[in-house]
Amino acid sequence: MKITALRTIVVNLPIDPPILSAIFAIRSTSCVLCYLETDEGLVGEGLVHAINGERVGVLDAMVQSLAPLVLGLDPTLGGSVNARAWKDLNFLGYEGVTIQALAGIDMALWDLRGQAAGLNVSRLIGAVRTSVPVYASGGLWLSSSIEALQREAADFVARGFRAMKTRVGPNEPEKMVARVRAVREAIGPEIGLMVDANQQLSVSAAIRLGRMLEPLNLTWFEEPVICHDHSGEAAITAALDTPIASGETVHTHRGVLRMLQAKSADILMPDVQRMGGPTEFLKAGALCEAFNTPISSHLFPEISLPLLAALPNAYFLEHMPWFEPLYGQSITLDSTGHAVVPEGPGWGLRFDPAAVRRYAA
Repeated sequence: MKITALRTIVVNLPIDPPILSAIFAIRSTSCVLCYLETDEGLVGEGLVHAINGERVGVLDAMVQSLAPLVLGLDPTLGGSVNARAWKDLNFLGYEGVTIQALAGIDMALWDLRGQAAGLNVSRLIGAVRTSVPVYASGGLWLSSSIEALQREAADFVARGFRAMKTRVGPNEPEKMVARVRAVREAIGPEIGLMVDANQQLSVSAAIRLGRMLEPLNLTWFEEPVICHDHSGEAAITAALDTPIASGETVHTHRGVLRMLQAKSADILMPDVQRMGGPTEFLKAGALCEAFNTPISSHLFPEISLPLLAALPNAYFLEHMPWFEPLYGQSITLDSTGHAVVPEGPGWGLRFDPAAVRRYAA
């Protein structure tokens, strides 16, 4: 089997109502859908995205520029793509759009190999489990009132989630604690609760807020300071009993290694796009295991679920529903609130052609 074409389609998925995060308003996500076609009729699928459509054209062009790495390739030799990409991308660098574009191609390669073998990617790697703990991340935003937070939180529990994440901002820490306390009161003591500061605090403010939040028994306190301040993250990690989670903004497994060496977080949560694809995500997972550190995911639940199922140190899958319209179906939760790994080959979920046409930019 040989890869005969790399094809991309840009789609725009509206987010309504817009999400008001501590960083910016999120009104849509634009995805570059990556298709690798073969001479045997199999087509591998992957995707990368850009918030609010910003620079999605640049991302699409970068994906297309990588076509020479895969055209004519036997997908079972997909590991050679990364090996050659490190040389090919050396001049432009190993962070940002270069690596993120590579992620879409790498996802499609893994999908092809799974389809060719008739196995879900998790089984292709060697699955550890058939389901993964999951938390609801598509709600509980800063823009919600306390009453709305409590309604949303109760709804997540009613839908079967056993953990969820809310957000805090950089100002008025007492008010932020009151918002988190309201969510805890709505869901009770047995449901996991994460808090995300979206990199908006100083080290001292993060330690102060973290200590104020500790009586609420949080699962973790996420990204309290700017992503590149690993020494600041380490200081917060050392100061608080609540676990610190971070890592969604670093690139490749080397970025994860730097965080582990700096002891900057108790839980690493790489993003499969910023890693450069599943190949690098799995390397990050192995590094975390070597450092006795749990690993969670950021976004891309449809891709991250089979990968986490193959990692012994997997902790939580982030369930963000942004890409669900493309698949026409949702990830299934079992009776324990875990996300069930699909049994189909490749990623187990396929893009719905009608949805792709509907959202095509």
